[in-house]
Amino acid sequence: MHNVQVNGEDILKRQLELAEANRRLLEEKRVVAVSVMGAIGSGKTSLIERMIDRLAGQGLHVGTIAADSAGDDDHQRFLSHGADSINLNTQDDCHLDAHTVDHAMEHLPMDKLDILFIENVGNLICPADFPLGTANEMVVISTTEGDDMVRKHPKIFAQTDILVLNKIDLADAVGMDPQRVVSDYSRINPHGKAVLTDARHEKGIDDLLEALGFECTNTQ
Repeated sequence: MHNVQVNGEDILKRQLELAEANRRLLEEKRVVAVSVMGAIGSGKTSLIERMIDRLAGQGLHVGTIAADSAGDDDHQRFLSHGADSINLNTQDDCHLDAHTVDHAMEHLPMDKLDILFIENVGNLICPADFPLGTANEMVVISTTEGDDMVRKHPKIFAQTDILVLNKIDLADAVGMDPQRVVSDYSRINPHGKAVLTDARHEKGIDDLLEALGFECTNTQ
């Protein structure tokens, strides 16, 4: 963990305090927030788009915080699906932190939102040390990354609520065994839930929403 001292202050302790403040605000506003982490190209944005469509179809108001080192591509995609969205460019920072998320929420209509997806910068290392105060944390990986991802990055998987293995339609083509990933995850995090998805063809989206605790009546 990033356990450094600045002016006598434990930075990790401060991050936990800021995350707790976010959690209290979200509870006060009755907004269910989901932290979405994962590697670049794993399909985080596509999965969020599919969930926005499902949830909006049920009359729920969805917001997003889209984080990338530069650009606003994901932010624009979320806007095109009707979400209230804030774009965050982290530049040289490889993760979001609770303080940044707090300021981003100041620019969202929190009193109107039901659900908030916070898409972190694409990597499996830095975000693990910086809780954001969300109700749920999910990590997205894809079959094209190989079946050893959980073993290579145990920390982030050990503490997340949900593992999403996306691009399941490509598993055979790349010679990847999804059940090995599920088994590794179950071993390192027996309380977590593993969901297999194919965002491109809208498969497994309802299972993911159910794992997150959302009811979904639009089954495909």
